Amino acid sequence: MEPWETARHWLSAATSVTVLTGAGISAESGVPTFRGPGGLWRNQRPEDLATPAAFTRDPLRSWEWYNWRRGIIATVQPNAGHLALARIEERSAQFTLVTQNVDGLHDRAGSRNILKVHGDIWTLRCTQCARAWQDLRPALPELPPRCECGAVARPGVVWFGEGLPEDVWSEAVLAARACDVFLLVGTSAVVYPAAGLAELARSHGAKVVEINIEDTPLSAHVDLSWRARASEALPRLVE
Repeated sequence: MEPWETARHWLSAATSVTVLTGAGISAESGVPTFRGPGGLWRNQRPEDLATPAAFTRDPLRSWEWYNWRRGIIATVQPNAGHLALARIEERSAQFTLVTQNVDGLHDRAGSRNILKVHGDIWTLRCTQCARAWQDLRPALPELPPRCECGAVARPGVVWFGEGLPEDVWSEAVLAARACDVFLLVGTSAVVYPAAGLAELARSHGAKVVEINIEDTPLSAHVDLSWRARASEALPRLVE
């Protein structure tokens, strides 16, 4: 039996589906990854820009990088993998999409029940009053942007050294425990705690399907490891 046939059979019998997506699915749309060849900006590592300390030290430079990223993301479109996940959601009695991506491509593809464990690049959050709001303009007119209270705003993403939002993470854990099928799509499976969701799902009886172009640390520990691009594999599940 072909991988897509096995995965589609499991999906057809499932009442609850949970998905975890990583940078791989967005890279297929043209979004640069942190660790890939396009991961550097002005000869600086993202890990040296996306930290609370870096923002405190130089909020303008940090925001120049995020503004650059927003501009790139605004030029790309959801791919066939994003669109297929939205269709799987429509067909599922219970569906949760957990994503490590901050680009908003799942929203644009039509997915609804999304848990953004690393935040959203289109969300801004005040550093003083904690007010959060969305600004979908590709380039912000003022850097660094400010809240209506006058304080500097930060990107609404999770930086290195910060914990995941507790409410979002709690929902993700519940979804992993409750699902019948867990799809692991385009993630290197090295960033924890998100990578642990697949192991949690399998320990609670779910069938875990990995879709990735290369082996990951979880490949030997899932029920089906499928070497394919998300944009090619996921549409096969909704044909």
